[in-house]
Order: sequence, then structure tokens, then C-alpha cells
Amino acid sequence: MDVSTAWWIGAGILLALEMTTGTIYLLMLALGMAAAALSAHAGWSLSGQITVASVVGLVAVLGWHLLRLRQRGARPARAERSVNLDIGEELQIDAWSPGGQASVRYRGAQWTAVLRAGQLAEPGRYRVVELSGNRLIVEKI
Repeated sequence: MDVSTAWWIGAGILLALEMTTGTIYLLMLALGMAAAALSAHAGWSLSGQITVASVVGLVAVLGWHLLRLRQRGARPARAERSVNLDIGEELQIDAWSPGGQASVRYRGAQWTAVLRAGQLAEPGRYRVVELSGNRLIVEKI
């Protein structure tokens, strides 16, 4: 069996494992194996192929990890309208309790509204920006 074939088989095995586990990291390692297979087709030595597989796999894994860390500061799913249709809805709040909470009637039920950080508790129109359990996190419009 040719060395490039072994690299392609290894990449295929990692892809199959990726499909069963759902982690993106095995896909990145399979990318390194595919790069090694291409270097084998180019006639590189075995040590060069192993180096290519290691470097490409490591760079891909680290790149993906850094991308995920950068996105971690993004809004949580509970604040996305595509996840929860209450996000962006407006409601009237007439009075706030001293703790920055209000009881409001919304969608035919009583809800607890909580001010988003940095907001002043004053009567008026508010927009739902997030749901936290059974609490509506709101901000002034």
C-alpha cells in the first residue's frame, strides 16, 4: 500500500469519527492528514509528511479554538430572536419595585420583568432583550 493511501484512509477514519462525535477538532486533524497525503503525492519524505500533518493539524485546531474563544463574548442563545420569539417584543411597565423588578402582564400571564444592567427604573415602554428562566430582561425604548 502506498503511503499516501494510508494518509487518505487515516483522514477518512477521522472524518467518520467526526460524524459520530460531532466535535469539529477531529475534522481539523483530518485536514492535517489530507495535507500529509498531498505531500506524499508530491514526493516528500515520510518525516516531511509527518511534519506537514502535525503543523497543519495543529494550526487548524488552534485556529478553530481561538475563533471559538473570540465568539464566546457574543450574545447568549437566550438573547437571540431566532431562538426565542419574545426577544424584541415591547411591553408597558407602569411601576417598578425598589429591587429593579416589575410584575407585568405579557402574553396572557404574569411575568417578572428585570431591568438590563445600566438601566434606570422608570415607568414607560420597554423592549424584551433576553429571557432568563421565567424572567423578562428588558431595556427602555
